[in-house]
Amino acid sequence: FTLKKDDVLSFVASRKAGKDFLETIGFKTNHVKSTMIIGGGKAAYYLARQLLKMGISVKIIEIDKARCEELSILLPKAIIINGDGTTLEALESAGVDHCDAFVSVTGQDQVNLIACQLAKKRYNVERTVARVNNPKNLKVMKRLGVDIPVSSTDSIARLIEREIDVATIKRLLSINRGEATISEVEIPKNYSRNGTSLMDFNLPNECVIVSITRGDSLIIPRGNTQILSGDKLIVICRNEYLHQLLRALRIE
Repeated sequence: FTLKKDDVLSFVASRKAGKDFLETIGFKTNHVKSTMIIGGGKAAYYLARQLLKMGISVKIIEIDKARCEELSILLPKAIIINGDGTTLEALESAGVDHCDAFVSVTGQDQVNLIACQLAKKRYNVERTVARVNNPKNLKVMKRLGVDIPVSSTDSIARLIEREIDVATIKRLLSINRGEATISEVEIPKNYSRNGTSLMDFNLPNECVIVSITRGDSLIIPRGNTQILSGDKLIVICRNEYLHQLLRALRIE
C-alpha cells in the first residue's frame, strides 16, 4: 500500500506511539493550544467547556451583550468578547491571527461560512470548523474552504439510520465526518462461537478488527486468533456495515 498526497489516514495507537509513527512518515504534529469560537449559544457553551477541560484556551465572540454576561459567569476561564464575529474589527481585536483553531457555531450557515472564510483566507488560521444547520449546505461549505463542516442534524440522522444495540457496541470515534467509526464490540458470555478463529468468520470487507482486549492482555489479531467470550474487540468499520459485522460475529 502506498500513501499519496491528500490521503486521510486513520490509525489506532498510544499517544507516544502515534507521535512516533507520524514523525517516522515525516508528518509534523501541531497541538491545538487555543481556539476561537463564534457564537455563544448552547453548542458554543458545551464545546468551550470541553475544550477548557482539555487545557485548551478559549475565546468566544458573541453579538448579544446579555449572553456575553451569562457566558462570563458560566465559563470563568474563557475570554468572552461582545462583537460581530464576521467583521474584521472584532476578529482582529480578539487576536484571531494567534489562534490554532477557529469554530463558528451560530444558527446561521451564512454567518458561519463568512466567519470561517475570513479566518482562513485573511488570517491564515490553520483549521476552521463550521456548524451546518442545513445538511444540504455541507458540500457547499467544504467547497468554499471550510476545513470541517459539521451538521448536527445530519449526525442525528446517521445515528437513527444505523441504530444498534448500545449494550453490544460502543462507538468511540467518528472518522471522515461520520463515514466510518472506531467502535468497541463486547463478546457476550456463553458466546455461541466461542473459540472460533477469526479467519472462519465471514466478516465484511469494510470492517477491520484492530485489537482484542482479553482480561489485562492486549492482542493484535491474526487470522488464527480465536474469539472468546468476554473479549472486547476494537473495530474500524464503515457505518453501513456495522449490522453486517454483528451478524457475521453472530452477536445481534
